Amino acid sequence: MADFKLTRFLPFRLNRLAAEISEELSTLYADRFHIDIPQWRVLATLSAGNGWTAKAIVASTRTHKSTISRAVEALEQRGLIEAVQSSEDKREYRLGLTGSGRRLFRELEPLVLDYQKGLMDKLGETKARRLEQAIAALETALDLAGEETG
Repeated sequence: MADFKLTRFLPFRLNRLAAEISEELSTLYADRFHIDIPQWRVLATLSAGNGWTAKAIVASTRTHKSTISRAVEALEQRGLIEAVQSSEDKREYRLGLTGSGRRLFRELEPLVLDYQKGLMDKLGETKARRLEQAIAALETALDLAGEETG
């Protein structure tokens, strides 16, 4: 039997990296824009286009539904997103950025992209490209490739 080491276990390592990166990234927007990680995820998801349901955001971001629900409520209260009742299903609401939400995201976008560039620069061009390829391969293997659905 192989020796199991949690610190060498790929799912653990990926989760730890994702948590650390999300936490570090949040320092760029938490104080300045008064949003937290789940709110950032909602804004970033909606930046791809309006019409997402909270359920679709939960599925896309792999974030618990109560966490997304609280984030949506907070963003609505601040006037950054709006919920419009679906014409096809009156029980369903489609979410979208308001003008204020779009402006806030435009301010955030260069900050988070610079952060990402800084991470990739730490790897160097070749390793960064290999990382992108490895992530894409795992997403394909897990049927996550191109999973943007509103």
